[in-house]
Amino acid sequence: MSSDIQPAASNSAPAHPLVIQGGMGIGISGWRLARAVAMRGQLGVVSGTAIDSVMVRRLQDGDPGGDVQRAMAHFPIPGVAESAHRRYFVAESAGQKTYRSLPMYKQSVSVARQQLTMLAAFVEVWLAKEGHDQPVGLNLLTKVQMPNLATLYGAMLAGVDVVLMGAGIPREIPGVLDALAEHRVASLKFDVAGDPSSVSESLTFDPRAHFPDASAPLVRPQFFAIVSASSLATTLARKATGRVDGFVIEGFTAGGHNAPPRGDMTLNERGEPIYGPRDDVDLEKIRQLGLPFWLAGSAGSPSALRAARAAGAAGVQVGTLFAYCDESGLEPDLKRRVLDSVLEGTVDVLTDPRASPTGYPFKVVRTRTIDSQDDRRTRVCDVGYLRTPYRTNSGTIGYRCSAEPVDAYVEKGGEAADTIGRRCLCNGLLANIGHPQHRAGEAEKPLITSGDDLITLGSFLRERNRYSAAEVLDYLIGGGV
Repeated sequence: MSSDIQPAASNSAPAHPLVIQGGMGIGISGWRLARAVAMRGQLGVVSGTAIDSVMVRRLQDGDPGGDVQRAMAHFPIPGVAESAHRRYFVAESAGQKTYRSLPMYKQSVSVARQQLTMLAAFVEVWLAKEGHDQPVGLNLLTKVQMPNLATLYGAMLAGVDVVLMGAGIPREIPGVLDALAEHRVASLKFDVAGDPSSVSESLTFDPRAHFPDASAPLVRPQFFAIVSASSLATTLARKATGRVDGFVIEGFTAGGHNAPPRGDMTLNERGEPIYGPRDDVDLEKIRQLGLPFWLAGSAGSPSALRAARAAGAAGVQVGTLFAYCDESGLEPDLKRRVLDSVLEGTVDVLTDPRASPTGYPFKVVRTRTIDSQDDRRTRVCDVGYLRTPYRTNSGTIGYRCSAEPVDAYVEKGGEAADTIGRRCLCNGLLANIGHPQHRAGEAEKPLITSGDDLITLGSFLRERNRYSAAEVLDYLIGGGV
């Protein structure tokens, strides 16, 4: 394994792409998809969420094709790749087994735990960038606080070109990127439930704990904030801790988590949040910021791209179309079943205000042929990326999740009412990509998410139930733009 730190290749500022491929879920936007999009001259994006769990499960499945091990061989910190290989690699995977899990993240974790996260982010970005010189992005969720610093540094060691973050207010991330590029200590405010505003906790990452002799600076990636309101974009442009290079303006029809409606939450007859004019983004105010922006949410069509350009956007961010292409990480049989349901006209997308432990509305795909995670699941919290830090009665910091066993959640000071309807996104999303945990012979069930435009995907499919990322780009960009 490589042991010398090398400065990342000098990244020229990425030209503004017409299409940003969305950074979806856990492993859906994997390196194969990001690489395919990047090699066509658009911005391919890998998802960094839970990437350490994804990597160790790939290793325990035998690393088909040897891709993870090939990338690990280039990781510059001595001994890290070898240790991960010894601990997690299984030469022949029989499937239907219990994966060896990682210790769940806390405010402070060991150097080894940080390095495993760095390694995983490095591997994903390195593979996405292999064999070409086009820009590659990394998507992270602000609300998944604890792994983000180590994930960013690992991705930067691999030369990531753009970082995209939403699901919160990523005001501190630009300054973090500045610090990490110079191997300086980086920190983030650590939100702890129950703490008054006068009490401040932080997450801290010191590159020198991993590279004490590092001298050559890394390239600072561009930073695109994902926002759902012009007011947030304005705040970030003016008050972020460093340079913001652009915005993705995400509407409430996008897949995954959605921002809640502004004002009081009211539900329609299906139990979905009702959005109104107050939730529309004032694009004139976005334009006045003078930074490039892309529109997301029901943006996967040539007409949506043309409309975005006419509105002053550089282009669009597209998720759902890419989520079901050949190169995405979604398990192939699940792809086929969903696309068959689209062609049959039987697929449904529900904006569920209760499913996510975060409290944000979350879109759930429902079909008659996929047995998805529901209330019958025995509650287990053993992955833990969405756990909420809270202040215990003794003054220490504890961790709870409204999707964990109800008694445990209540014992930790949570309200039983907050557990109703909650799903384990961590386990469900890992099942989506073919890595379901097995317990006592039972496999975790998938929990698929997509944007609202999944229902109208039939016009693109034209009776086929598979297609490539290249076909998506030909459709979007070749459609008269």
